[in-house]
Parts: sequence; structure tokens; C-alpha cells
Amino acid sequence: MNAKKAIGPKRKRVLDAINHRSPDGAPMDFGGSATTGMHVSCVAKLRDHYGLEQRLVKVCEPFQMLGLIDDDLKEAIGVDVAALMGRGTFFGFDNRDWKPWSFNGLEVLVPEGFRTTVEPEKGGALIYPKGDLSARPSGHMPKDGFFFDAIIRQKPLDLDHLNPDDNAEQYQPLTEAQLDDIEQDARALESGEYAVFASLVNTNLGDIAWAPGPDLIDPKGVRDVAEWYMLTASRPDVVHKIFERQVEIGIENLARIHQRLGDDAIDVVFLCGTDFGTQTSSFCSVRTFDSLWKPHYVEVCDWIHKHTTWKTFKHSCGSSERFFESMIDAGIDIVNPVQCSAKGMDPRMLKEKYRGRLVFWGGGVDTQRTLPFGTPAEVRAEVLERCEIFSPGGGFVFNAIHNVQANTPVENMVAMFEAVKEFNGRR
Repeated sequence: MNAKKAIGPKRKRVLDAINHRSPDGAPMDFGGSATTGMHVSCVAKLRDHYGLEQRLVKVCEPFQMLGLIDDDLKEAIGVDVAALMGRGTFFGFDNRDWKPWSFNGLEVLVPEGFRTTVEPEKGGALIYPKGDLSARPSGHMPKDGFFFDAIIRQKPLDLDHLNPDDNAEQYQPLTEAQLDDIEQDARALESGEYAVFASLVNTNLGDIAWAPGPDLIDPKGVRDVAEWYMLTASRPDVVHKIFERQVEIGIENLARIHQRLGDDAIDVVFLCGTDFGTQTSSFCSVRTFDSLWKPHYVEVCDWIHKHTTWKTFKHSCGSSERFFESMIDAGIDIVNPVQCSAKGMDPRMLKEKYRGRLVFWGGGVDTQRTLPFGTPAEVRAEVLERCEIFSPGGGFVFNAIHNVQANTPVENMVAMFEAVKEFNGRR
């Protein structure tokens, strides 16, 4: 699958933006990845609002209960990006053989491996790794909740005798069957209508979301998130060895994907989802980032930029600006979600300081306050302002600040999409 594919208007809009050329409008992504999507209930409400064919929405990412955005809804809201996620899910079962499941009065479709029981004391749903009901559950959705929390299942640790391979267990060489699935999914996108955003756990680096091992039946190693962060300070030698193994496997998998698909099948590749920022500060110093994470980002990004035309995408919530120079130096092209409400993340400052050097994928509207709790007029005003700030000269793909959450008013979501269309209509 190495033939040159067409570049339709949507894909061109994204390619211009991520190459810091002025596009014909602000490109938009919803559903391209697990950090740029929408809760399944939001997808269902939007399908109803736009009068689209009535059918149950598929839960494509069960941990956060993200809904699959089909092409008819993409067209209605103006999406320019398509996802190439692979079939695997956060809990280790594949997205296939769909069946109905109900929660909070909403009926959705989930994969066959999505198997739950009722939590006996607090209620809510327990979900199981690889759908194995004989294993300990690895996730819990509270009663009346909207997504799952990971269950920590860490065994007693001997910090002096840690095996780095234990924490690289999820990062395995892709099987031929998995490559076949990826190629089949990529072929469905080869028309060139959409820019293709690839995110596959087997190619990610050190994503903290995977630390609890929600997909593993018997997780070994450091599986408590707090313990993991302490390990970065107490045993950086072990962390380096874990990252080295993840990079080795990740690059091997990227090479095999590239051999199958070629350059043109993918435009953006998800590198890592570890958050370095908090609301007001950060999880580590720039010095620690540069010594512990950066060398491994450099290795992966160097391989990607040497062998492909793909752009590298790094997710980091919160006050992350202090790391941007290091990320640029490491070869990271795109940052997300651009949490403008966090300390030191003023949008005008970000655009002025990093124009032409970093793509901002997100930042379009605040999902903590404005989008869920504002009025449609307030949503419109914030979206238009962010587009005016971030769009000039490219370097901006519109998305909310992280996933659109359950209970977001449909009127506000529509106001967001219409504001982007209004902005683009002025160009």
C-alpha cells in the first residue's frame, strides 16, 4: 500500500496547517485520537440533533467511553481528520463483534470482549482485562458514572530487583494479524479525503495512562501511578531501561507499519500521552524531563523524521509550556491539548513564542468551564477568539481542550462547530 493517494480539501487543510502554511480555514479534529474525541453520549446527542440515521453509537475507546464519529457526523460538524487506531483497546480486547450495553439510560454498542459485572459494595460496573471474567477486574465505572477508573493491582515490590521488561509488557511486536488489521483500516482511508491520525499503543512511548496495566490479566512491575512517579526520582536507571525497551519495540513496529503502508497512508502519529503539567505547575522539572524522557523522544522522533513524512504528536495536559523548547528540540511537531486555562498557557503568548515551530492541536475551547457550563454565545465568542489567535500562518488544528465530556449541552457543542465554520467563512 505505497501508492500516492489524493489530497482532498480536508486533508490539504490539515497538511497546510501542520506544515505551517496558511490553510483555507482552521482544520478541525474530533475523533482522531483518544485525547481528541467525544464521550459516547455526546456523539449520540449530536446524531439526534443533526437528524442523522438513528443507530446505536459504538464505544471505540472504553476507558473514557469515547464514541465513534461516523462519516455522516464528521460531515455535519466539519471534521477534517480520520483515526487509524488499530483494533486493540485500553482493556486489552479488540474492537469487533459489537453488542448492546446500557448505562445511565443510554444504550450503546460495545465490543464482545467488553464484559462487566456489578461491583458488590458500591455498585457500578467492573470491567475485566481481555474480557476475562476469571481475572481480577482492571476498571470500575462508579454507579451513575460516565467512564472507567483504572483499578490498581500492583503486587509487592522489591525496588532493588525490578525487572524493566515487566513494565514494557504492553509494548510488544505487532503480529502479522495486527498488521493486516492496520492495513485494512488504512485502505478504508486511502481516498485522501481526510488527514490520517495514527495512534497505536505498540508505538507509544512511556504513556503513564498504561502504567496500571488495565489490559493485563496479571500485571507485574510498577503498576501504581504514584509509585511510578516516585520511581522516576528514586530509580531513574530502571526507568531508562524501561523506556529503552519501549523505544526498541516502538521503532520496530513503526518500521513494519511503514513498510506495509508507506508514507502517504499516515499524516500524524501519536507519540505519547504522558501529562507533564498540572493546573498550576508541573510533575517534574525541565532538567528531569531533559535527562529522563527527552533522550528517548529524540530517538523515536529521529527515526520517524528520517524514514517517513509523518508528523509527531505529543499529548500533555496542564501547565506544559516550560517543556515546549525541549519538545521542539526532541523533534516533537505537535502538542495537545493546549490547556489555555492552566498557568503560563496564555494563547497569545504561545502563538507569538512558538509560531512556525510548534503546531497547537487543541486549545479551541475550555472543556472545564466554557463548553460544559457557558452559554452558546460564550462558546461562540471563545472559539472565534482562539481561532483568530492560533490560525494565522498555520500551526493550528481546532479541537477542544481534551475530550468533550458527558453532560455537555448539545447547544454548546453545535455553537462550537458553527463558530469554526463562521471563522472559516470569513477567509
